Amino acid sequence: MNILFIMYDQLRFDYLSCAGHPHLHTPNFDRVAARGVRFSNAFVQSPICGASRMCFYTGRYVASHGAAWNGFPLRVGEQTMGDHLRRAGMDCWLIGKTHMRADAEGMARLGLSPDSVIGARQAECGFDVWIRDDGLWGQGPDGFYDERRSPYNEYLKSKGYPSENPWATHANAGVDDAGDIASGWMFKNADKPANIREEDSETPWLTQRTIDFIDQAEGPWCAHVSFIKPHWPYIVPAPYHDMYGANHVPAPTRHATELEEAHPVYAAYMSNKIATAFQREDVRQKVIPAYMGLIKQCDDQLGVLLDHLEATGRMDETMVVLTSDHGDYLGDHWLGEKDLFHDPSVKIPMIVFDPRTDADATRGTVCDALAESIDLVPTFLEAAGGEVPGNILEGRSLLPWLRGETPDWRDYAISEFDYSPTPQAVKLGLEPADCRLFMVFDGRFKLMHAEGGFRPMLFDLETDPDEFTDLAKAPGHEAEIERLYGLLAEWGRRSAQRVTKSDEDIRAMRGRSMRRGILPFLVDGSEVPEELTCAYRGPASKRYVGE
Repeated sequence: MNILFIMYDQLRFDYLSCAGHPHLHTPNFDRVAARGVRFSNAFVQSPICGASRMCFYTGRYVASHGAAWNGFPLRVGEQTMGDHLRRAGMDCWLIGKTHMRADAEGMARLGLSPDSVIGARQAECGFDVWIRDDGLWGQGPDGFYDERRSPYNEYLKSKGYPSENPWATHANAGVDDAGDIASGWMFKNADKPANIREEDSETPWLTQRTIDFIDQAEGPWCAHVSFIKPHWPYIVPAPYHDMYGANHVPAPTRHATELEEAHPVYAAYMSNKIATAFQREDVRQKVIPAYMGLIKQCDDQLGVLLDHLEATGRMDETMVVLTSDHGDYLGDHWLGEKDLFHDPSVKIPMIVFDPRTDADATRGTVCDALAESIDLVPTFLEAAGGEVPGNILEGRSLLPWLRGETPDWRDYAISEFDYSPTPQAVKLGLEPADCRLFMVFDGRFKLMHAEGGFRPMLFDLETDPDEFTDLAKAPGHEAEIERLYGLLAEWGRRSAQRVTKSDEDIRAMRGRSMRRGILPFLVDGSEVPEELTCAYRGPASKRYVGE
């Protein structure tokens, strides 16, 4: 079996018609959901691109792999999806974005050349690369945000787009009434069509690269297809730019009570420039229709991929997984972007289609078990026929749910966020060690813990599904807070770093040293079987003592 692991960037869990969106029709996401299982309670382990993706790719929590924010290198030697799958006989390829930064210092220390097979995989998050493009080719006075070459920009140049950086001037910009560039970086331009032929825009381009890969691939393979959209800049080519309008923009999910005695970290985020922009209704009414258009284009291109799998007879031998690295507030909770732990940010779509007959019983169903992004690596590894190393992978295979079983499962989900590089950390006057947030969610109560001496936040999603009322503002919920802190402490005590020895290895070690002649603390030897002392009994060959 093959695995098509598709990730969209910054796609909200509720902006799909199969998840109940009232206006956005996504028939191809729905098509996969109708054939598989939609996990309705799936959470990322960090609501920021880089850290979240490293959790997806390692199957480990942020506190375990250490790449806690964008641009934090994934340390050399950390095992990834590619490492695990190749041991099970499955190739693992990248098509698109990873947001991974290599541990160049660690590689140099170990003498690993990025030109070698091992070095290249270390530098590319364990993947073999079909094509990598992280998709943000911002350009300013100090040069490009991303210093690597952009295959997408090279493609646009080959198609005749006349610019040093056509990603910025065409794929993510329109044209204003004066004939000037109307950059997608400015929200006021979100309603303009991007100045590019639709078939040359980012999502169709990566779709075609995926088809190129599939047509030449010999299985078994896992292809991680990682789209940059619907991540900002919020601008989309025609005809998607005006499919939706202000009448399709929902009222923001926010309440005045959230502003009253707000948690200091939350207050710092509500006052940043992203949040203040999305607190404006004119911004939301331009940006959200563009965001919806980007998702509609993603859905159409997913249809192209699914049709190709069916036309070439590969659908029956390919697991298809759809997900996102985090959500997007879009003005909900007085916020923009992601970062904190309200559902629009930390909750993600996760849809899994398994073509094998043992998944027939669950087709078209919704599973409300607490799923985490780190569950996908063990899922893929089990699907590939490999053994899941529980001392390394911290997630759990989802395959039992696909088979209609009810496995012993987690009681709570965890997410972490390190905001030490942000303006909010500066505003709060915090040292990096104190700029850490933790979420524990048990399916009803959600606790946010903030280092640095701050109080927690607490929400009861049964009585307050919109997460408006922070119960920790007032007394009366100490028992729930203490219970959830107990769960967080339990998680913190997990064995996360003993990755070189499994439980099975340790059990096999018990008593082995005695059978190899290490017999400390014996009184007369009768305490152990006679065979263990054979080498230490019998006549002495010669007496040297007392001569």
